[in-house]
Amino acid sequence: MKVILNKDLATLGEEGDIKDVARGYARNYLFPRGIALPYTPQTVKLFEARKEQIEAKKTQKRQDSLGLKERLENTELSVTMPAGPNGKLYGAVTSQTVSDELAKLGFEIERKRIDLATSGIKSVGKYKAVIKLYENASAEVQINIIGQAIKTESPQSSRPVRKRREEGREAAPAAVPVQAGAAPAEAAATDAVADAVTEAAATAAETVDAESPVAGETSAAEAALDGAGENDS
Repeated sequence: MKVILNKDLATLGEEGDIKDVARGYARNYLFPRGIALPYTPQTVKLFEARKEQIEAKKTQKRQDSLGLKERLENTELSVTMPAGPNGKLYGAVTSQTVSDELAKLGFEIERKRIDLATSGIKSVGKYKAVIKLYENASAEVQINIIGQAIKTESPQSSRPVRKRREEGREAAPAAVPVQAGAAPAEAAATDAVADAVTEAAATAAETVDAESPVAGETSAAEAALDGAGENDS
């Protein structure tokens, strides 16, 4: 179906352009939004009357494009990305990345208008992005990709902690071994027997000490013998 564009549409054309589109696309999208009108003798006459106005708009677009080209080519983007020691990025700088960085500087450039010549930049360094402007005009933007090192925890950092834990275990008192499965009653009986043995040993020692002569003293029999000896002499 043939239509005449009533407004600029980036994916289709500019105001006043005549295009062939699918009938459903025209009826469901272009006509309801006023983007295009059916191509008829009446609409052709209408656009003929607006020809000078349309050309004046195009001239203004060309001038704006030249000014934008100059500003873009005097701009250098710096993009910082996480990277490894070999300069490889953990990710990629895409046309969307460039669009976002340009927006921070006040440039409203659609991602589709940015050409990086690759699917994405994956290494640090300096690159160029080609930005399509009005009609056949374009601008080149310098891009400086800066790698950012990622800090990782050293495996040795955990050694002092382990050492302190091992020292703590060595300093802890050793547990008294207990026979596995011993019941509380059995343990109590064992303690009672041990106490009885100890007491018996102490009593026996006292008896032996009582029966033994005290140092420096003699028994009555020894005294009698000594006395008899003296009388015989």
